[in-house]
Amino acid sequence: MNFKKLTAIAVLAAFQTAIVVPSAGAESAVTVQTETIQGITMNAANSSDSTSKNAANSSDGTANVQQNNTAGVGDSSNSGDNKDKQKAAAGNTPTTTGETKGGDNGTSSADNSGKTEGTPANTSKEGENQGTANENANTGDKDKAEGENGQTVTTPEKSGTTTDATDAAGTEVQAGPDELILMMNSNKMYQDGKLYLAAQPMTVKNGVSYVAIRAMVERVGLKLTYDNKTQETIIIKDGNELRFKTNSNVYRVNGVATKMKGPAYQQKDVFMVPLTSITQALNIPYKVDQAGKRVIMTLSNKPVATFTVQPAEIYVGETQVTYNTSQSKASNGLDITDERWEGKEEVFQEVGPHTITHYVQDSNGKWSDPYSVTINVLKQNEPPVAKFTTDKDSYKMGEEIKITDLSTDDEDAIVNREWLNDRKAFFKPGPVTIRLIVTDKHGLTDEFQKTINITNETLYTEDEFNKLFTEIGGKFTFDGGSISQWNNLSYSISSEPATLIRSNSPEVVRSEGVLYRETASGKTRFMIHHVNATGRNMKIYVIATNKSMDQPSQITMDSFGLAGPDPHPELTGKVSVERYFQSMQNHSVNQVTRLEPGESKVIMTDVSKNKLKKDDTISVFADAVSDNPIEYTFIMIDDTKDPLQTLPYLTNLDRDVHNRGTYPDSVRLIRYDESVGSTPARLILGDDNQDPNLKGTDGILGTEASNAGNFGVLYKITLSHVAPRTLITLNPRGGLYKGVLTVNGQIVQASNNSTIYAPDQAGVLYRTGYTEESVEIIFTPAPGSFLPVNLLLTPLPQMK
Repeated sequence: MNFKKLTAIAVLAAFQTAIVVPSAGAESAVTVQTETIQGITMNAANSSDSTSKNAANSSDGTANVQQNNTAGVGDSSNSGDNKDKQKAAAGNTPTTTGETKGGDNGTSSADNSGKTEGTPANTSKEGENQGTANENANTGDKDKAEGENGQTVTTPEKSGTTTDATDAAGTEVQAGPDELILMMNSNKMYQDGKLYLAAQPMTVKNGVSYVAIRAMVERVGLKLTYDNKTQETIIIKDGNELRFKTNSNVYRVNGVATKMKGPAYQQKDVFMVPLTSITQALNIPYKVDQAGKRVIMTLSNKPVATFTVQPAEIYVGETQVTYNTSQSKASNGLDITDERWEGKEEVFQEVGPHTITHYVQDSNGKWSDPYSVTINVLKQNEPPVAKFTTDKDSYKMGEEIKITDLSTDDEDAIVNREWLNDRKAFFKPGPVTIRLIVTDKHGLTDEFQKTINITNETLYTEDEFNKLFTEIGGKFTFDGGSISQWNNLSYSISSEPATLIRSNSPEVVRSEGVLYRETASGKTRFMIHHVNATGRNMKIYVIATNKSMDQPSQITMDSFGLAGPDPHPELTGKVSVERYFQSMQNHSVNQVTRLEPGESKVIMTDVSKNKLKKDDTISVFADAVSDNPIEYTFIMIDDTKDPLQTLPYLTNLDRDVHNRGTYPDSVRLIRYDESVGSTPARLILGDDNQDPNLKGTDGILGTEASNAGNFGVLYKITLSHVAPRTLITLNPRGGLYKGVLTVNGQIVQASNNSTIYAPDQAGVLYRTGYTEESVEIIFTPAPGSFLPVNLLLTPLPQMK
């Protein structure tokens, strides 16, 4: 072999070594300078004939340029014919993944091994293996990086090539600045005017299009990691963790599973996932161009600007405005590095609408789209104006005073009205000054007053006036000691079958445990009223257990009233009764619970939604029907504990002076068919005399129980002949009372937002008209209040 030939072989071998580049890897490609690889310009005009021939390498399904006779699958080898030479001369960059085998006319193919085999044409055998690399040195052909001790590690970036963005026919493929184009049945991807080659082509399998996940993700600008322990591929995007797993048809976002159209799989060590799943997971819009055999994805890598303006109300020249931009964000883990504002002011100097616009820039230099907020700058707040009128300037004693409030505010935001001396009538002669103070939501106030004159003439006495003009739900004061002389109505009592379960003792609960337990079937009413005195947060649960061991049972809840937790027992009791009556009228409750044989479940789940703090009270009324015997257990436990798991370890709590028990026939029917109302009369409830206590048993102790006050009893009272112009009021006799009744189907407060005190106050419930009426009243004693009470029926004074 002569010196010139040896020199030619050496030059050729050196050139072959120089053009060996890292492979396209498992699923990605890295952009390199077009027409230049490792500093050598690949231009046919500047290379020898033999060099041009050897520039047309191919890869085994990774970075090769497809043959013209393929269907775009991307698994072919190149030929060193004149057409390939022309492509090289045009600047198309050939690629190799390392292992080159001899082929026709000096062409080669690669199998990702990193070593060069075969003898190019016009070279001697001594050129074999020139330019070899260690096996698998730069292939990156695995989709995961194995870490020590099973730890998750980030896979190093893969290497590959780019070429000019032309398709197999030499036609230029245009991809917009925010577009990624995938060619169907091909490993070609176009982005920013350049061609990238995935490790495997887009493939249709069982009717589902699959893509190489790494190539997709890296083009979007994200990174993959692999969790050896769970064998999952992980993507982090905008703080969310996405996980994919081989042979699984679901992916998870922050632990929440979403089903895919097909299972992920490995193909030649490349992780393939359904195209629609990765676009959905990464929130990438796309469209399908069937004519062009491509999928066009829209990539929005712009940062996102957003902000809020505080406070909600901004006044010209005085409100200091703050802008919160903490929700603005950049994609793919970039930082926000700059911002720009339009219309931003710290204190606005003009009234009316103002539009503020914000832009942010990320560390890659990209600006967001504008984000705008329009605010309305208000004129400076003015204080409210207090004003009222009276229908007259002079009144007789006992004459009704009609007051009209004319107060105004520039924002219609008066939040408080304080009246002084605004009585409905006066019963002493002389001048009287009525005052009104109004306050707006900013705390500004104004006061107005008017003086009227009360003459020496009397229109109504105070007692007459109260009976005639006190509003329904209002209260008045009278001589309660006199009613012991009134006619005591002797009414008949009957009942309807309904079992009352009253859990009301210990009313003040000082430790966790079982409050009450009882078994009942059919129609059942529940009354629950307890105060948390344990000193820590607690919850009350109602647990139902099917006592049958061979058949299922069903509980239907049809009325329910809950109040609390609240530190005021009498208010809690009143509100629970009011809500119970409301549910009876609007049929808003229809909850069905099915219990399998021997099964236990928590029912009335609203009872345990909120924890009872120290000294809080909870009060409940409910009606239910069961088709089989059900054991009901009422417990109070620490709010962190599970009721069903804790139940077997709880002990029964001792009762206190209050009442608990199970009572049959708890719907009490009272009917009075004689004429009433033409003379003063009273009907007594809850006195254990005329209205005797229900008798029952203590479900825990098995002893006899007497329902003191008949709390939980539902009274249905019918007065069939009430005289014209009769006033019906409620007068407590045992202490304070705060409750609700229904009168002829209307829910009525015993006293609006206040308490009636025994024995000299009465709450107005109803007035009959100018003809005789039948009046129906539904009543149940409100927990937290005191019994007995009287229903008073008195004739109304004549109108003057």
